[in-house]
Amino acid sequence: MSKTILITGGAGFIGSHVVRRFVNQYPNYRIINLDALTYAGNLENLKDIENKDNYKFVKGDITDAQFIDELFEKYQFDGVVHLAAESHVDRSIKDPLAFAKTNILGTMTLLNAAKELWSDDYNDKRFYHISTDEVYGTLGETGLFTEETAYDPNSPYSASKASSDHFVRAYGETYGLPYVISNCSNNYGPNHFPEKLIPLFIHNIINENPLPVYGDGKYTRDWLYVIDHARAIDLIFHEGKNAETYNIGGFNEWQNIDLVKELCRQMDDKLNREPGTSEKLITYVKDRPGHDLRYAIDATKINQELGWSPSVTFEEGLAETIDWYLNNPAWLKHVTSGDYQNYYKEQYQD
Repeated sequence: MSKTILITGGAGFIGSHVVRRFVNQYPNYRIINLDALTYAGNLENLKDIENKDNYKFVKGDITDAQFIDELFEKYQFDGVVHLAAESHVDRSIKDPLAFAKTNILGTMTLLNAAKELWSDDYNDKRFYHISTDEVYGTLGETGLFTEETAYDPNSPYSASKASSDHFVRAYGETYGLPYVISNCSNNYGPNHFPEKLIPLFIHNIINENPLPVYGDGKYTRDWLYVIDHARAIDLIFHEGKNAETYNIGGFNEWQNIDLVKELCRQMDDKLNREPGTSEKLITYVKDRPGHDLRYAIDATKINQELGWSPSVTFEEGLAETIDWYLNNPAWLKHVTSGDYQNYYKEQYQD
């Protein structure tokens, strides 16, 4: 194998798409997928590549320094693609310390291990840290987040990610660690854990359950198809410049209520229901604390410097996403019932 790459959080939503892309695109790379298999980690996401010769799964916690040091020593990683994170804002409001531990301490543990392993020779090494647009705070009705936008996080989740970004840059400045960072907008697509808006509402529409919309529904987000995000991560890892940040956005701004209505429209069509049926399930609920009004990414830099752009419109990506969930009812049932958590025992602990 020409390189050994560690991908953290590779059993999660975005991580599984990145692992699949790297395993399939680079058969001469050895890909080590490290995941703690918390509630959002699901090895069923990777059943199609789990027996590939250049792929190996390792269960472990990124905050366990001894374990991480031994892992780096064993595999002699040439690169790290760091996706492992607690990522749900509502959960961060209820348990901020868990987010600080995983997102800050876990990132520092990986940085330390990389620094120690690579300190004699940083040549052809790279630590790639994947972050979020939420570190920038909130926008008004106009403007876009750029790579130069000042950090202004408003939730425990975004504060923990902002802190981890700062530590990555600090290791670059202090120790010379070669790094890149990307900040992405809201992802959607296949294999998304159904606590997030789109998969939750797909599940609820299928089962004719209420669709809880925060506040007046006018919160605005930029939506990025997860497969396009994996393409961007591949490109940045291989062609991005050290010590640079790249913003990845889908050029798809939607108010939540408009997104939900488009989702309802497509679901009614695909389920052969009377138009307007699913919209009747919309229920407005009390807003959450510190709710950012609008996120919008300016992805000009990655477009101009690396040639990346989204491959689908939001409507196209949403249609593909809905089709995937409708065609994979067993996956959705396993996730919502918790049965997916037995997969690791069945596959790896016989």
